[in-house]
Amino acid sequence: MGTISSEDHREIENHVREGTEEAPPMPEEVSRIAPWARQITIRGLFASVLIGVIYSVIVMKLNLTTGLVPNLNVSAALLGFVFIRTWTKLLEKANIVSTPFTRQENTVIQTCAVACYSIAVGGGFGSYLLGLNRRTYEQAGIDTKGNAPNSTKEPEVGWMTGFLFVSSFVGLLALVPIRKIMIIDYKLTYPSGTATAVLINGFHTPKGDVMARKQVHGFMKFFSFSFLWAFFQWFYTGGDNCGFIQFPTFGLQAWRNSFYFDFSMTYVGAGMICSHLVNLSVLLGAVVSWGIMWPLIKGLKGEWYPATISESSMKSLNGYKVFISIALILGDGLYNFVKVVYFAVTNIRANMKRKNLNTFLDNQKQLPLDDLRRNEVFTRESIPLWLACAGYIFFSIISAIVIPLMFPQLKWYYVVFAYLFAPSLGFCNAYGAGLTDMNMAYNYGKVALFVLAALAGKNDGVVAGLVGCGLIKSIVSISSDLMHDFKTGHLTFTSPRAMLVSQAIGTAIGCVVAPLTFFLFYKAFDVGNPDGVYKAPYAIIYRNMAILGVQGFSALPHHCLQLCYGFFAFAIAANLVRDISPRKFGRWVPLPMAMAVPFLVGGYFAIDMCMGSLIVFAWHKLNKNEAGLMVPAVASGLICGDGMWILPSSILALLKVRPPICMSFFPSR
Repeated sequence: MGTISSEDHREIENHVREGTEEAPPMPEEVSRIAPWARQITIRGLFASVLIGVIYSVIVMKLNLTTGLVPNLNVSAALLGFVFIRTWTKLLEKANIVSTPFTRQENTVIQTCAVACYSIAVGGGFGSYLLGLNRRTYEQAGIDTKGNAPNSTKEPEVGWMTGFLFVSSFVGLLALVPIRKIMIIDYKLTYPSGTATAVLINGFHTPKGDVMARKQVHGFMKFFSFSFLWAFFQWFYTGGDNCGFIQFPTFGLQAWRNSFYFDFSMTYVGAGMICSHLVNLSVLLGAVVSWGIMWPLIKGLKGEWYPATISESSMKSLNGYKVFISIALILGDGLYNFVKVVYFAVTNIRANMKRKNLNTFLDNQKQLPLDDLRRNEVFTRESIPLWLACAGYIFFSIISAIVIPLMFPQLKWYYVVFAYLFAPSLGFCNAYGAGLTDMNMAYNYGKVALFVLAALAGKNDGVVAGLVGCGLIKSIVSISSDLMHDFKTGHLTFTSPRAMLVSQAIGTAIGCVVAPLTFFLFYKAFDVGNPDGVYKAPYAIIYRNMAILGVQGFSALPHHCLQLCYGFFAFAIAANLVRDISPRKFGRWVPLPMAMAVPFLVGGYFAIDMCMGSLIVFAWHKLNKNEAGLMVPAVASGLICGDGMWILPSSILALLKVRPPICMSFFPSR
C-alpha cells in the first residue's frame, strides 16, 4: 500500500463529499436511524459469516502462496449488499414483508466480515506461527547456530485458536477511548474506510441501486467463469508439475526460471485491484532476482557456497533468496516507520498548537450541516471509558497468564511489558494510517521480534521473538483496523457501539474460522514446500529474522551480507526518491516491499498480476466510466470464483481423489 500525498488527501475529501452529497440523508432520515442494537441483525450476521468464511479461504491461499493480499474491504461491502438485497428481493416475490436494508446494516456487515477474514490475513498462519513448525526449522538449517531443536511447535487447531482468542481482543479496546479525537477532532482521512463509506452510501440511493445491479451482474458472470475454469483445470493436475498452472508460456527455459502465466484467476483479480505500481514492482523484482541474480549466483556454486549442499539450505542459494528479501523488507519498513511516526508527531504538535476550546467550538459552528449530523450520531451512543479500560486490563491479564503456558520461552513479564506499551504503539500506527493509509503493524512486530529474540537468548530467542512479534502486531493492527471502521461508520451514520460489537463478533468468528481454514490447506496440500505451490514464503523469512536476532550476521552465507547492505540501501533510497522527487516522476519509483516477494517465490504470479493490470489499463482506455464502475466487481468475481473451488478441491484431496490426467511439457528430442 503506497503513501498518499496532501494532494491525494484533498482529492479523497472531495470524493467523500461528492459521494455523500449525491444523496445526503434528510433530517427525518437521520432521526429514523435505528438504535445501535437494531443495526446488528440476524440476517446481517449470517451474511457476515458467509462472506468471512469465503474470504478467509481466499486470503489463506494468498498467504500460503505469495503472502501478497490485496485490500478486500470494498469487495466485502459489495458482497454484503448483494446478499441482503438478493434476500429481500426473494422475500418480496414470496409476498413476505422484510425489514428495509439500510446503509447502517450494510456497514455492520462489512465490518464483521472484514474482522473475520482479517484474522486469516494477520494471524500468522503464513508467517510467525507457521515459522514455529518442524519443517521451517529444518529449512532454516538444523546445524544453524541459534536455531535450537526445542524451538518448534507443530500447528494444531486447539492452541492456535486459543492464542488468537487471547491476543486478538486486546487490540479492540486499546484505542476506543480516543476514537472521537481521531475521527472528529483531528479529522483523519482513513482512505480505506472512506472509500468503503463512499461505496456504501452510493449503494443506498436510487442511482446506486442501478449501479449495484450492474456490478452484481458482472460479479456473478465472472464468479461463474472463474469457478468453472478452476474446475476444468483440476482435471489436468494429476501429478507433480502438471496442469495449466505449469504452462510454459514463454518457453521451457523461462519456465524453469519461474516466468510463465499460470492461468490463476485469483492473481489476475488481485492485479486488477492492486495499483499498476505494485504490479510493475513485483515484475521488476522477479526480473532482477530470477532473471539476473539467481542464475549468476547459481553459476558461482562451489565458489560462493559449497557445491555439495542442497540448494534448499540457508548456506546455499536459498540463503541469498531469503536474506536479500529480508533486507528489502526491513529497509522499506524502517523508512516508512520513521516517516509515518515523524509525520504523526508533527501533525499532532501542529494540532495542539493551533487548537484550543474556543477555536474548536468556532470550527464546529462552521461545519456543514451533514458533518454536524454525523458528529452528533457518532457521539450520541458513547462507549463508556470504564468499560474499555476494564476490558483491556482483563484481556491483558488473561493473555499474560495463558501465553506463557502455551510458550514457556516467552516469559510473563515480556507479555506485561508489551501490553503496557501497546496502546501508545497502536496510537502511532492508527494516526499514521489515518494520514497515509499505511498499516505499519508488521514493522512494529518486527522490532519486537528482534528485541525479544536478543533478550531471550539462543535457546528461547526464536520462539520468544516469533510469538512476541505476533502479540504486538495483533494489538497494533486490530486497533488501527477498528479506526478505519469507525471512520466508515462516521460517514454512514452508523453507531460506534454497533461497529465495536460487530468487530468483536467478527473477530470471535475469525478466531475459529481461520485455524480451521488453515488446516484445510495444511492437511490437503504440501504447505511449506519451497518447490511446491504453497511455499508459505514468509514463514522461513520470519524464522530467519528471529535467528538473526539471536546470533547476528553469522547466519548469512558467503558475500550475502554485502548484497543485503546494497538492497537495504536501495529500499531506503527508492522511498526517498519517491517522496522528494516531483510526483510525475516519483509515482514510477518501484516499491521495495512488493519487489521482495518474488525474490523468494518466483515470477509466475507477477505475470498474472500484470495481466490484471493490463486488463484494467485497456478497459480504462476503451471506456473509463464503465471501468471505474465494473473493475472492483469483476476482480472480486474472479478472486471469489477461484477461491470457492479451493473448498471442493481440498475435500477431494483429503479423500485421496486424484485428478485423472497429468498435462506436462518436455523439450522435443
